Amino acid sequence: MTKVTTALAIALALSAAAAPSGALAFEKKNYQYGNWNKALFSDVVTVTGPAKLIYLAGAGSEEEKDGAILYKDDVYAQCKYAFSKIKKALALHGATLADVVKVTTYVTDIRSREAYGKCRSEEYKDIALPAHTFINIQQLAWPGMQIEIDVTAAVAP
Repeated sequence: MTKVTTALAIALALSAAAAPSGALAFEKKNYQYGNWNKALFSDVVTVTGPAKLIYLAGAGSEEEKDGAILYKDDVYAQCKYAFSKIKKALALHGATLADVVKVTTYVTDIRSREAYGKCRSEEYKDIALPAHTFINIQQLAWPGMQIEIDVTAAVAP
Protein backbone atom coordinates (compact mmCIF):
# COMPACT_ATOMS: atom_id res chain seq x y z
CA MET A 1 0.00 0.00 0.00
CA THR A 2 1.22 3.49 -0.77
CA LYS A 3 1.17 6.25 1.81
CA VAL A 4 -1.78 7.89 0.01
CA THR A 5 -3.95 4.75 -0.07
CA THR A 6 -3.02 3.95 3.54
CA ALA A 7 -3.98 7.49 4.62
CA LEU A 8 -7.22 7.26 2.64
CA ALA A 9 -8.06 3.86 4.19
CA ILE A 10 -7.42 5.23 7.69
CA ALA A 11 -9.52 8.36 7.00
CA LEU A 12 -12.42 6.26 5.70
CA ALA A 13 -12.23 3.91 8.68
CA LEU A 14 -12.16 6.82 11.14
CA SER A 15 -15.07 8.60 9.49
CA ALA A 16 -17.13 5.39 9.48
CA ALA A 17 -16.32 4.75 13.14
CA ALA A 18 -17.09 8.37 14.10
CA ALA A 19 -20.50 8.41 12.39
CA PRO A 20 -23.24 7.65 14.88
CA SER A 21 -25.63 4.85 14.08
CA GLY A 22 -28.38 6.11 11.79
CA ALA A 23 -26.47 9.29 10.88
CA LEU A 24 -27.50 8.85 7.27
CA ALA A 25 -31.23 8.63 8.01
CA PHE A 26 -33.36 11.08 6.05
CA GLU A 27 -35.20 13.74 8.05
CA LYS A 28 -37.19 16.82 6.97
CA LYS A 29 -38.21 19.34 9.62
CA ASN A 30 -40.26 22.54 9.43
CA TYR A 31 -39.60 25.40 11.87
CA GLN A 32 -41.69 28.44 12.85
CA TYR A 33 -39.98 31.28 14.66
CA GLY A 34 -42.39 34.18 14.18
CA ASN A 35 -46.03 34.45 15.18
CA TRP A 36 -47.31 36.56 12.28
CA ASN A 37 -46.44 33.99 9.61
CA LYS A 38 -47.65 30.74 11.21
CA ALA A 39 -50.45 30.29 8.65
CA LEU A 40 -48.34 31.63 5.76
CA PHE A 41 -45.05 29.70 5.56
CA SER A 42 -42.31 27.95 7.52
CA ASP A 43 -39.33 30.15 8.35
CA VAL A 44 -36.88 27.29 7.82
CA VAL A 45 -37.06 23.78 6.42
CA THR A 46 -34.06 21.53 7.03
CA VAL A 47 -33.22 18.31 5.24
CA THR A 48 -30.57 16.01 6.70
CA GLY A 49 -29.19 12.69 5.60
CA PRO A 50 -29.33 11.25 2.13
CA ALA A 51 -32.17 12.66 0.08
CA LYS A 52 -33.48 12.89 -3.43
CA LEU A 53 -34.08 16.55 -4.25
CA ILE A 54 -36.78 17.33 -6.79
CA TYR A 55 -36.69 20.70 -8.55
CA LEU A 56 -39.84 21.52 -10.50
CA ALA A 57 -39.85 24.21 -13.16
CA GLY A 58 -42.34 26.98 -12.52
CA ALA A 59 -45.91 25.76 -13.01
CA GLY A 60 -48.57 28.07 -14.34
CA SER A 61 -51.83 27.81 -16.20
CA GLU A 62 -50.33 26.60 -19.48
CA GLU A 63 -52.53 23.83 -20.86
CA GLU A 64 -50.43 20.68 -20.91
CA LYS A 65 -51.11 19.72 -24.56
CA ASP A 66 -50.69 22.99 -26.44
CA GLY A 67 -49.47 25.58 -23.92
CA ALA A 68 -52.56 27.78 -24.21
CA ILE A 69 -53.04 29.94 -21.11
CA LEU A 70 -56.15 28.86 -19.23
CA TYR A 71 -58.32 31.01 -16.94
CA LYS A 72 -56.78 34.31 -18.15
CA ASP A 73 -58.89 36.48 -15.84
CA ASP A 74 -58.96 34.21 -12.79
CA VAL A 75 -55.80 33.95 -10.66
CA TYR A 76 -57.49 31.53 -8.26
CA ALA A 77 -58.31 29.11 -11.11
CA GLN A 78 -54.78 29.54 -12.51
CA CYS A 79 -53.39 28.68 -9.07
CA LYS A 80 -55.57 25.56 -8.72
CA TYR A 81 -54.50 24.40 -12.19
CA ALA A 82 -50.82 25.04 -11.39
CA PHE A 83 -51.09 23.04 -8.16
CA SER A 84 -52.74 20.16 -10.04
CA LYS A 85 -49.72 20.08 -12.37
CA ILE A 86 -47.31 20.33 -9.42
CA LYS A 87 -48.96 17.43 -7.59
CA LYS A 88 -48.90 15.31 -10.76
CA ALA A 89 -45.19 16.05 -11.37
CA LEU A 90 -44.29 15.34 -7.73
CA ALA A 91 -46.17 12.03 -7.81
CA LEU A 92 -44.16 10.93 -10.85
CA HIS A 93 -41.06 11.24 -8.64
CA GLY A 94 -42.45 9.65 -5.47
CA ALA A 95 -43.35 12.89 -3.68
CA THR A 96 -46.37 14.87 -2.49
CA LEU A 97 -46.94 18.45 -1.37
CA ALA A 98 -45.89 17.30 2.12
CA ASP A 99 -42.37 16.78 0.71
CA VAL A 100 -42.04 20.33 -0.64
CA VAL A 101 -39.35 22.28 1.22
CA LYS A 102 -39.38 25.58 -0.74
CA VAL A 103 -41.93 27.45 -2.86
CA THR A 104 -41.40 30.63 -4.83
CA THR A 105 -44.58 32.18 -6.21
CA TYR A 106 -44.54 34.90 -8.87
CA VAL A 107 -47.62 37.03 -9.51
CA THR A 108 -48.22 39.88 -11.94
CA ASP A 109 -50.59 41.75 -9.63
CA ILE A 110 -50.01 42.00 -5.88
CA ARG A 111 -53.77 42.26 -5.40
CA SER A 112 -53.97 38.56 -6.26
CA ARG A 113 -52.34 37.74 -2.91
CA GLU A 114 -55.69 36.91 -1.27
CA ALA A 115 -56.82 34.60 -4.10
CA TYR A 116 -53.44 32.87 -4.06
CA GLY A 117 -53.55 32.58 -0.26
CA LYS A 118 -56.97 30.92 -0.43
CA CYS A 119 -55.79 28.51 -3.13
CA ARG A 120 -52.60 27.58 -1.28
CA SER A 121 -54.45 27.15 2.04
CA GLU A 122 -56.80 24.68 0.38
CA GLU A 123 -53.92 22.75 -1.20
CA TYR A 124 -51.91 22.57 2.05
CA LYS A 125 -54.96 22.06 4.26
CA ASP A 126 -53.39 19.71 6.84
CA ILE A 127 -49.78 19.79 5.65
CA ALA A 128 -46.89 21.73 7.25
CA LEU A 129 -46.24 24.78 5.10
CA PRO A 130 -42.89 24.92 3.33
CA ALA A 131 -40.55 27.89 3.26
CA HIS A 132 -42.11 30.39 0.84
CA THR A 133 -41.24 33.52 -1.11
CA PHE A 134 -43.97 35.60 -2.79
CA ILE A 135 -42.81 37.95 -5.54
CA ASN A 136 -44.73 40.53 -7.57
CA ILE A 137 -43.25 40.95 -11.05
CA GLN A 138 -44.16 42.91 -14.17
CA GLN A 139 -44.98 39.92 -16.38
CA LEU A 140 -44.57 36.18 -16.77
CA ALA A 141 -43.51 34.13 -19.79
CA TRP A 142 -46.82 34.29 -21.68
CA PRO A 143 -49.53 36.95 -22.00
CA GLY A 144 -52.41 36.12 -19.67
CA MET A 145 -50.32 34.25 -17.10
CA GLN A 146 -50.97 35.80 -13.71
CA ILE A 147 -49.19 33.28 -11.49
CA GLU A 148 -46.27 30.85 -11.63
CA ILE A 149 -45.27 28.52 -8.79
CA ASP A 150 -41.77 27.07 -8.46
CA VAL A 151 -41.21 24.24 -5.95
CA THR A 152 -38.37 22.17 -4.56
CA ALA A 153 -39.09 18.91 -2.73
CA ALA A 154 -36.97 16.39 -0.84
CA VAL A 155 -37.68 12.70 -0.31
CA ALA A 156 -35.73 9.73 0.96
CA PRO A 157 -34.12 7.99 -2.01
